[in-house]
Amino acid sequence: MQSNPGSSLTASAKSIFRLLAEGNPSTRPQLGEVLNLSRPTMSAAMGELEQLGLVAKIGEVQGLIGRKAAIYRPGPQAGHVIAIDAGSTHVRLRVSTIDRRLLHSRVYRLPASQLLLGEEISRAVADEVSATLAETDEGWGPLRMIGIAVPSRVVGPQGDQNATRQEEIFSRFEPPADVPVVLENNVNCAAVAERSNGAAKDAETFAYVQIGLKIGMGVMLGGGLLRGRNGAAGEIGHLAFPMADGSRPIPGEIERYMGTEAFMQRVLATWPDSADSQPADAADLMARAGEGCATALAHVTRHAEDIGAIVASCVSVLDPGLVVLGGGLGGSSLLLPTVSDVANRLSYPVEVRTSTLGQDATVLGIEKLTCEQTVDLLLGERRD
Repeated sequence: MQSNPGSSLTASAKSIFRLLAEGNPSTRPQLGEVLNLSRPTMSAAMGELEQLGLVAKIGEVQGLIGRKAAIYRPGPQAGHVIAIDAGSTHVRLRVSTIDRRLLHSRVYRLPASQLLLGEEISRAVADEVSATLAETDEGWGPLRMIGIAVPSRVVGPQGDQNATRQEEIFSRFEPPADVPVVLENNVNCAAVAERSNGAAKDAETFAYVQIGLKIGMGVMLGGGLLRGRNGAAGEIGHLAFPMADGSRPIPGEIERYMGTEAFMQRVLATWPDSADSQPADAADLMARAGEGCATALAHVTRHAEDIGAIVASCVSVLDPGLVVLGGGLGGSSLLLPTVSDVANRLSYPVEVRTSTLGQDATVLGIEKLTCEQTVDLLLGERRD
């Protein structure tokens, strides 16, 4: 299979293909107007794309002067991608066309006893990809690329095996031959999705802060991801903590303190005997707080104050103007007022919003990044 069938296309044909891959089916007049291409140039460029099967006619629309215009989108030979959120608690998978039309999806929740074990995550990825490949429809076209969002930093556009969990992801999972794999940090992926599909569609610069089993931050600067020299931009789990007389900061301690497990340990340790029975888990606690349980609400408010202090620290460094809260706990609207209050009191003015994508943020983000890199690959313009 030729990996870049569009490498010999003219610049006009490549521009048309890129525009269609952004997910908006269009007519030739519409494409020509956006790209400022003449009718003869459009005709020739569309002929190139049709010959390679990279565009397909999907219908017609009535024109202004009585003639019908054909509507186009990427064709079967553009192929499809598999996007995977290899999380600490689940493996979420989406199969889509390169213009991000959903073809198939799967979700596998890891047993609680297997949380954070790289080998088990790798086995789950292998099983889910294998099951997906077995269900592949011929109409999907060739599998062009697999994207995996990982709960660790990734150095460089294609990752660095010595700096990430690649060796763990691939310990049980072997990608299909000749199918490129792209890795990206899971929180970075969520930030990308909030920019393209979610709460930050109107912002080119913002921070996405995830609070759940772990904590992390993805930074979008001028519409692009800020990764840092070591792939560690946004790794707020490494902020110095605690900082007080008689104590020394411990690497990763703030993540352990703020993570769901430690938070629930504090809740249960101080849950009064006079109150209702102890909450079964964080979801139960949040539900009780939402129903007005005073004890649950007090714990949630205290945790929101801690989150607000972390957001304030991020704002002091980045001044992003906008922070989107997500994650298993961070995505709860119950936290928003307190987090916003504390962050604005402790730092510079910032708008705080709650994620609109919830658990789908990461897989939607890696899907978008994978589709973008697939288009580069198909056109022979892959960027390093």
